[in-house]
Amino acid sequence: MEASTQLTREDKRTLGLSSLGGALEFYDFVIYVFYAKIISELFFPSTLSPFWAMLNTYGIFAAGYFFRPLGGVVMAHFGDLVGRKRLFTLSILLMSLPTLVIGILPTYASIGIAAPLLLLLMRIMQGIAIGGEIPAAWTFVSEHVPEKKIGLANGFLTAGLSLGILLGALTSLWISKQFTETEIHDWAWRIAFIIGGIFGFIALYLRTYLKETPVFKAMQARKELSKEIPVKQVLTDHKLGVIIGMLFTWFLTGCVVVIILAMPNLLAGAFGFPRPVAFEMQSSAIVMQMIGCILAGLLADKFGAGKVMLWGSFAVALLATVFFKSLGYASTPSIFILYMLLGLCSGTVGMVSYSMVKMFPAQIRFSGISFSYNVAYAIAGGITLPLIQWLSQFSTIGAMYYIWVVTAVSFVTAIVYRHRFERT
Repeated sequence: MEASTQLTREDKRTLGLSSLGGALEFYDFVIYVFYAKIISELFFPSTLSPFWAMLNTYGIFAAGYFFRPLGGVVMAHFGDLVGRKRLFTLSILLMSLPTLVIGILPTYASIGIAAPLLLLLMRIMQGIAIGGEIPAAWTFVSEHVPEKKIGLANGFLTAGLSLGILLGALTSLWISKQFTETEIHDWAWRIAFIIGGIFGFIALYLRTYLKETPVFKAMQARKELSKEIPVKQVLTDHKLGVIIGMLFTWFLTGCVVVIILAMPNLLAGAFGFPRPVAFEMQSSAIVMQMIGCILAGLLADKFGAGKVMLWGSFAVALLATVFFKSLGYASTPSIFILYMLLGLCSGTVGMVSYSMVKMFPAQIRFSGISFSYNVAYAIAGGITLPLIQWLSQFSTIGAMYYIWVVTAVSFVTAIVYRHRFERT
């Protein structure tokens, strides 16, 4: 009985390698945001206004999201039919190569319109890769650990993704302290991408030590693998699960993109915080989000993902309101503390994957998670930064109103999820 409720040494090794690999791959995907302003100046004509150059830069970032469903659905299809591990490894190769290329890509001044087009192509490749990576990781880890530890495992894994953002933030902070603004603009920004490419190949090597999941091997032995196209079965028999998964993913998008990724540009741009200070604040908030993910996992294993998502959504809305309303008025230490608390509450997103693991049966789990997550992230993730940029024209804290909407939707969705998928 003890063995069925505790993480074994093999479980911990799998969880550690999966989390670290996910962190390195997520670093590759998000580092683009930290240098969005520099990229907007180097990869587009100087005749463009700063607003339109930044909007185009965010548009190329969004392209990565729009292609996530393609990578996710294709990889999940084969992951449900031939195994989780093979696709888990392929995704990281497709991520690390484009990151390395971006680090050495010529700018608009050197090759003209080919520069933004090549940048777009690299982001598309990254989108395809990340579309397969995250659902694969959630599925892979959830099928390795005991039933009563799935929440904790997903909390650790999502914390690992936040660690990837933290690595990006710390790298950006280090570069900002080592080089002048002119040096960063001219060439030093490339260091972050080259490091990311190297990180990716390290993660690829680490993945060779992982084994196929016991759940998949058992289905394979009993010949219980899906005989239909998995995504077709998902859309035919699990519509409610798909809708709930997509709405929860929208909440996850808001917490990651708005509260974490875009915050340094908001703090430094609209409110005059020095960029190193903004990165320090962001790094602290990411650490708190990682802690929040693990705490949410522990609570979900005890009380259920629905209750955690419900109260977590409310907490994010409340803290976001206090935080954004304090910008420009409260002292820097007060803003720092509020931002860390907001980061802690946003760790609720660690249970988005837990809810989807519970909603989809093993035969089509990879495809169910992948379709719900990637289609929602393609839409919400793709429009979020351009929408926040647009809202900023009307209010410096326009992002707060976006957070209000996504938390309200998540709150209601959590109520539906608990009623339908959890027996209390």
